[in-house]
Amino acid sequence: MILPVALILTSLVTSAAPSQTSGPKPGLPNFGIPVPQARAEAPRFFDSRDSVEVSAVSSQEDVVPGDDVVIAVVFDHDAGWHIHTNRPDVPPELGEADDYVATELLVELDPRSGLTAHAPFIQWPEEHVVQVAFGASPVDYAVYEGRAIAYLPITVAADAAPGTTIVRIRPVFQVCDDTTCLAPSPRPGESGWNEYGIPVELNIVALSDKTTSPTPDPALFGGFDPGVFERIRSGEAPPDVVAFDTFGLNFDIDASGWGLLLLLLVAAFGGFLLNLTPCVLPVIPLKIMALSGSGDHRSRTLLLGIIMMAGIIVFWLVLGGLMAFVSGFTATNQLFQYPAFTITVGLIIGLMAIGMCGLFTIRLPGKLYMVNPKHDTIHGSFLFGIMTAVLSTPCTAPFMGAAAAWATTEPPGITMLVFAAIGLGMGAPYLLLAAFPQLTDRMPKAGAASELIKQVMGMLMLAAAAYFVGVGLSGVLAVPPEPPGRNYIWVVAGILMAAGAWLVWRTFVITPSWRQRGIFGIIGSLLITLGALGGIELTDKGPIDWVYYTPERLEESLADGEVVVLEFTAEWCLNCKALEQTVLASDAVTALFKDGEAVPMKIDLTGNNTVGNDLLAEVGGLRIPLLIVLAPDGREVFRGDFYTIEQVLEAVRSARGGA
Repeated sequence: MILPVALILTSLVTSAAPSQTSGPKPGLPNFGIPVPQARAEAPRFFDSRDSVEVSAVSSQEDVVPGDDVVIAVVFDHDAGWHIHTNRPDVPPELGEADDYVATELLVELDPRSGLTAHAPFIQWPEEHVVQVAFGASPVDYAVYEGRAIAYLPITVAADAAPGTTIVRIRPVFQVCDDTTCLAPSPRPGESGWNEYGIPVELNIVALSDKTTSPTPDPALFGGFDPGVFERIRSGEAPPDVVAFDTFGLNFDIDASGWGLLLLLLVAAFGGFLLNLTPCVLPVIPLKIMALSGSGDHRSRTLLLGIIMMAGIIVFWLVLGGLMAFVSGFTATNQLFQYPAFTITVGLIIGLMAIGMCGLFTIRLPGKLYMVNPKHDTIHGSFLFGIMTAVLSTPCTAPFMGAAAAWATTEPPGITMLVFAAIGLGMGAPYLLLAAFPQLTDRMPKAGAASELIKQVMGMLMLAAAAYFVGVGLSGVLAVPPEPPGRNYIWVVAGILMAAGAWLVWRTFVITPSWRQRGIFGIIGSLLITLGALGGIELTDKGPIDWVYYTPERLEESLADGEVVVLEFTAEWCLNCKALEQTVLASDAVTALFKDGEAVPMKIDLTGNNTVGNDLLAEVGGLRIPLLIVLAPDGREVFRGDFYTIEQVLEAVRSARGGA
C-alpha cells in the first residue's frame, strides 16, 4: 500500500515535469585527475586552489577603537579559468543554480577582539560574461575571472581592547574552464578545512599610539565603495536572496526585511505539500477516522487537532535545533541513516497502531498505559503528530527543501522560525479537519463497520512499522558496498495481504448488502494483489544490473570511457524507490544500460556506508533521492532529485556526445 501510492504519485509528478537537458553541473568535481592546464608545475591540492591563487590584504594594519577597516580578498585566476559568482545566474541549459558552488567568504574572528565582520555587505567583484560549453552548445555565463577582488568590511568596537588579533578568511569557490570544472576548495567538515584559511593580522592600538597609516594600494582598494559603512551604521538590511526551482517554476525571494514573511509562507506551503508525499499518505485515513469518531464533541475535536499540530511543530523545531546547533547534521532525512533510530520509529508506530486502533486486546504492563497513544487522548494526539512528522522526513516536498537548506545557513533563530513554519504548514490540514468535523461526516462513527475500518487501517500501520524495523535491521546487517537484504519486504507484504483478506472476510460477516460486499471485496482484493505483487517486485533483482559504488569501480568505469549514472538511494527512501521503479526501470532507460551506453551505479546509504556518504558530501548533496550523470571525462552532465525518463535519456545522450 505504501510503495504503490508512492509509485502513482511519482509517476504523476515525473510525467508532469518538463523535460530538459542540463549541462555538467559545476557543483561536482571532475572525477578524472584534475590537472590544470595553465600551469607547468604539478598540482599541490588537486582542487580549485591549483588554478586560482587567493590572497587577502587589509587596508590598514593598525586600527583604533571605533575604526573601519576593509580586507581585500584577491582571486588571481590562471588564464582560461574562472570561478562562479556569489549568486550564480545559471542559464536554463545548464540546470539549477542550487547545483553550483557559489563563491563564499567565511570569516573567523576572536570573539574577544571587538571586531565585527559584515559578510552580508561584502562588495563582490565585477562579473564577466564568458561562453561555456558544458552542454551540447556554448552558452553565455557570468563569472569572476582574471584578477577579481572582493571587499570585506569590518568595524572595530569603540571599547575594543588593544592587542593583536587574527582575522582568518576561508574562501569557498570552484574553478572551471569552458568545458571542465575542478573539485571545489575545501568546505566546512571536509578533510583539511581546519588548516585552510588566509590569516590577516590587525593591531588594535590606542589613538595616541597610532602612527600614520600608509595610503591603501589603489590597485587593490580603488574599486571599494566606502559608503558601505554608512549603510551598515544606518541599520540597512542586506539583501538575502533565496532561489527556488521546482519542476521548471523558478523564482527568487529576498529574505531580508518583509521578504522573510513571504519565505515563511512558502516554507509553510512546502510543509503542507509533505502531506501529499508517500511517506505521510498512509496515516492520513487513520486520523480522519479518529476525527470522525470525535465529531459529536466539537470542542474536544478542536483541542485534539491543535494538540496534534503542536506535536508536528515540536518535532520540526527539534529537527531545526539539531541542524542549527549540532555540527555535521545537515539533512532533514539524516536521522534515517541511523538504524537504531529507524528501528525505534518502527516500534513506536507499531505500538501506536495497537493503542489507537484497538487492533488487539493485550494486557500491557501498567507503566505502558501511561503512554497509551489512543487518538482520543491529549498525549495520544501529540504523539500522533510527532509520528506523522517523523514519517515525513524520508521524503521532501517542493519548496520545502530550498527553504530548509537556506535556513541552515542562517542564525539559529531564523533556522528555528523556518522549521516552525514547515511544521505549521504540515499541521494545518489536521487543524482544519478538527475545526470543521462535518468534513468527515461520511465516515462511519460507530458499530462493526467503524471497527473494521480501524482494524484494517491499524494493520496498514503495522505494515509501515514492519517496514521501518526491517529497514533498520537491514542497515545493521548490510556490508557496503553490497546492497542490504530485503527479506523484510515479505513481512510487510504478508501484513498487507492479511489486511485485505480480513477486510473481505469481515465485510461478508457484518453486512448482507451485496453492494458493500462488492466495494470492500474489491478493496480487499486489491490489497492482497498489491501485497503479493509488491513483494515479488521489490525482492526481485529487477531489469537493471546495478554496479554498487566503490571509488575504484567508479574510477575504472570512467577510465574505460563509460558514461556513469549515479543513483543515491536508501531502503528508507520511498521517493527513491518510486523514482527507480517509474523512471530508471522503464523500458527506455533500461535499454540504455543493456546496450552498454551507460553504467548504472548505485550508492545505497541504508547502512554504515562511509564511502557512499563521503561521495554524497563531495558532490554537495544534502538529501536524497539524487541522480547524477557523468561523462567519461568525469564531467557532471545532469543532476536531479526529481527527474523524468526524457531527462535521463537526454543526459546520457549528451554525455556520450561530449565524451
